[in-house]
Amino acid sequence: MRVTVIGCSGSYPGPESSASCYLVEAELQGRTWRILLDLGSGALGSLQRHVDAGSIDGVFLSHLHADHCLDLCGYYVMRKYHPDGALPRIPVWGPADTAGRMARAYDLEEQPGMNEEFDFIPYGTTAIEIGPFTVTARRVVHPVTAYGLRIEADGRALAYSGDTGLCHGLDDTAREADLFLCEASFMEGAPNPPDLHLTGAEAGLTAQRAGSRKLVLTHIPPWHEPAQVLAEAEGEYDGPIELAVPGQVHEV
Repeated sequence: MRVTVIGCSGSYPGPESSASCYLVEAELQGRTWRILLDLGSGALGSLQRHVDAGSIDGVFLSHLHADHCLDLCGYYVMRKYHPDGALPRIPVWGPADTAGRMARAYDLEEQPGMNEEFDFIPYGTTAIEIGPFTVTARRVVHPVTAYGLRIEADGRALAYSGDTGLCHGLDDTAREADLFLCEASFMEGAPNPPDLHLTGAEAGLTAQRAGSRKLVLTHIPPWHEPAQVLAEAEGEYDGPIELAVPGQVHEV
């Protein structure tokens, strides 16, 4: 698998990055399969620097906050009104009300809404198979329904936290992952609300106890200093750590 960081700014786009979006690619039967983990504010523009946006096979939304899903509106327009004709319908997995949420976001009637462009599928209890990928969604703690995502292909595992506080669902998602892409939105010592986001130290602690083989810290808001978040994580995790950087490619 290859993971390209499309956007990694936390909560809203920053001066150096769009909001959350990660391109995951793997080969099967002579072609490259491509899925997106989230498509947050500004990410559709950034995505086009790396691939043809029409070549995506499926989208997985961790939750329905704007910084993780709202550029699906622009993607709907691109696929519906493409000058070469409407592009084929593709699956979009997410929380149960994803179809309605996206229709309301673009001021559409819920029927047909975006259902002619996207096949909206709610997460269930079974793993999802698409091309070379097996994707498992686990509930994590956040003010809205949210999921951590575990993507497996070619005997390797990528874990993506989405947005979450400390919880068993996050631990299970990260268990022995070859790469753990984990949010770190809060700073230690601040009056942080519970069950909302992780600090760098909590991200490192989760990676350590889950046995993750590599940690990449992401979703750091523009108002925080990334080096400080990194230092917090390094105090809790003894494996390799990096900060997510737009355009960065990780081989999993």
